[in-house]
Amino acid sequence: MTVKRSPISRAIVVGSGAMGSGIAQVFAEAGLIVHLIDVNAHALEQGVATLEKNLERRVAKGTFSAEQIADIRSRIYPATEIDGNARRAEFAIEAVFENLDVKTAIVRDLDTALSSGAIIASNTSSISISRLAAISSHPERVVGMHFFNPAPVMPLVEVVRGIQTADEVALSVSLLATTCGKTPIEASDSPGFVGNRILLPMINEAVFTLSEGVATRDGIDQVMKLGMSHPMGPLALADLIGLDVCLDILTVLHRDFGDDKYRPAPLLRRMVAAGRLGRKSGRGFYHYAAGDTPA
Repeated sequence: MTVKRSPISRAIVVGSGAMGSGIAQVFAEAGLIVHLIDVNAHALEQGVATLEKNLERRVAKGTFSAEQIADIRSRIYPATEIDGNARRAEFAIEAVFENLDVKTAIVRDLDTALSSGAIIASNTSSISISRLAAISSHPERVVGMHFFNPAPVMPLVEVVRGIQTADEVALSVSLLATTCGKTPIEASDSPGFVGNRILLPMINEAVFTLSEGVATRDGIDQVMKLGMSHPMGPLALADLIGLDVCLDILTVLHRDFGDDKYRPAPLLRRMVAAGRLGRKSGRGFYHYAAGDTPA
């Protein structure tokens, strides 16, 4: 029997990077009280600054009035730890980088901090929800809620069921996504889920195509834009996602499927090792710091 839950009104977002701050913005714009948590005070400050810039763009574009933005800001509470008010949250989502040990530690902390009825979600793009849920005292409340970057703009949310995820938890998260103006698509707990299982092999093949000299960087991106009607070429998209994130996801796909079609391109590994991570580092396949940007 499916238990009906009350609508979520208070949420915790752990991690204040691009995804975490974006998700916090989405929730606050939807009317939720949001506790944005990051143990790194400097990272939290940067995340809040990014969020503020994004909200100001909303005003400039006429999406919200200055008064509405002030109301949205009033619902966001940045902190370096989960305080008493945050413990009242009915929902929490971790949105840190793609590392199993780090995510597991956060899920364990949330499991201890929150009431037994609170939902714990992960924004992971490739790690098993069932594996994360295994450390929870209530694994049925753990679910995947995978936003796409940038979260305030992209309309898709993958709702991922672990083996023990309760029906009413998956339904509640789908309803939350809808409340936020997103389209939820349910997926089972398979490596990469749907989006990244399809996308990352394409990006990886584009890197192989470049390294083999089949076409230039610009040629590869233009083929996919002009020939396949993609809004962005795969190499430019890899830069936007972050080459380190692409490598992490491909590594999980390669390991968990045991299929060499997911083997990360050596050029991708070399670029990550060199610190060329894409837009966030100023250089990836494109050199943003030098004014070289995708056409």
